[in-house]
Amino acid sequence: MKPFAAILIHSGSEDISTCLRSLRTSTSIEKILLLSPTPCSDPGIISIVTPYPFGGHALQQALHHACSCPYLLVITNPTTCRVTTDDVARALALGTSCGAGIWYADYYVGKRLPATVMPVCPYQLGSIRDDFDFGPAHCYATAQVMQALERFGQLKDTRWAGLYELRLKVSCTAPVQKVAEPLFYATAVQRSSHFMYIDPKNLAYQKEMEYICTEHLRRINALCTHDPLPIPEDRSSYPVVASVVIPVRNRERTIADAIRSALSQTTDFPFNILVVDNHSTDQTGTAIERIACTDRRVIRIVPDSADLGIGGCWNIAVQSAHCGTYVCQLDSDDLYADTSALAAMVSLLREGFGMVVGSYRVVNFSLEEIPPGVVDHREWSDENGRNNLLRVAGIGAPRAFPTVLLRRFPFPNVSYGEDYAIALRIARDYRVGRIYTPLYLCRRWEDNTDAALTPEQTVRFATFKDTLRTREITERQKAAA
Repeated sequence: MKPFAAILIHSGSEDISTCLRSLRTSTSIEKILLLSPTPCSDPGIISIVTPYPFGGHALQQALHHACSCPYLLVITNPTTCRVTTDDVARALALGTSCGAGIWYADYYVGKRLPATVMPVCPYQLGSIRDDFDFGPAHCYATAQVMQALERFGQLKDTRWAGLYELRLKVSCTAPVQKVAEPLFYATAVQRSSHFMYIDPKNLAYQKEMEYICTEHLRRINALCTHDPLPIPEDRSSYPVVASVVIPVRNRERTIADAIRSALSQTTDFPFNILVVDNHSTDQTGTAIERIACTDRRVIRIVPDSADLGIGGCWNIAVQSAHCGTYVCQLDSDDLYADTSALAAMVSLLREGFGMVVGSYRVVNFSLEEIPPGVVDHREWSDENGRNNLLRVAGIGAPRAFPTVLLRRFPFPNVSYGEDYAIALRIARDYRVGRIYTPLYLCRRWEDNTDAALTPEQTVRFATFKDTLRTREITERQKAAA
């Protein structure tokens, strides 16, 4: 018997004949199974017709047919994936040598050249997001699949989460390994939208994924179920009730707008604006000082250290003697949506929340609304938000905190993911308040920190967030032990 059964998951109507043809000619493929809404008339293909090719029922059927083969080759986008005989042979050699339950690799895009290798993230304990990129194809050891299903139960009758559930279950019984050389080839890269998980049209999909993720956290003893803690008693003396914190570097085009937006807030309490100027080399500092000269609430802070990221700048502001009882976020190229945003966030913080998160409207540089429009993170729930947060990409904005918590739990000194890190830590033990009306205008323009990322940067940032998830899961497991 040949070592592999190939499982193709095809949810569209695009032509997949090229991928099928390459699999038929492989000397390592024993069976080909196609999960698709459209039947396949080819007698050499085991066709599983289903409206939900990624669902648990369809995948469980496929596993029943494929389990006689020692290994599974799962292709999640057969429209663009191309597999050669050498690919499969090499995948077999690499997989058997690493002893993994699941293995995958970087892959080629467009042409098979060193310059066209698309990197993917290494897998770790915290890689539990449902959109983890394994490339166009990845492999399973059938024995490990069967062991996982025997130990944790068959796949549930889900519509979209079958492969996600399988991956999480197998990861509990065997390593998930990225092998050290590129495998497979795709004619194009397919990436999911950054905002997919907060699109209301995807609510049923997201709830299903949340359920599978929650069950996994329960399985690995990392599910938070304890009651939230009260905010620690704080006997510090603060000069104002609230501080708006604006970290900034080289934002001469937008910093004045941001500061004026903060100054326009109408409150019944005193507040200030702490602008942490991270050694700007343009006219940002001049713009800050120009406004500070006319309004004493604006305080420019220039750190002594030159190695700070956004998180480090936040720590400088929070530790400052100018800092208020509460701190509220405002990025240097964004604005509050109206004059009541600050008061709304502080009002909830005064009720004992460890963090308050508003909603925002995505706009262009001219402040005109652009897709996806309002981002309100309604996937959040008071009952399970802190657990589902480990699956999704972020918690939302703007964010506000009691200063006492940020002095206890400082931000990591980075410029990407620092907000996610603090959200994970606070949400674990404290209540998170949500405001679902837009408080914030979030500019998307060419100078955003996450604009035009290279594939290598994308992997580096995603890996860092997975590392944050790993740390959080580990801390939860320690607490539960």
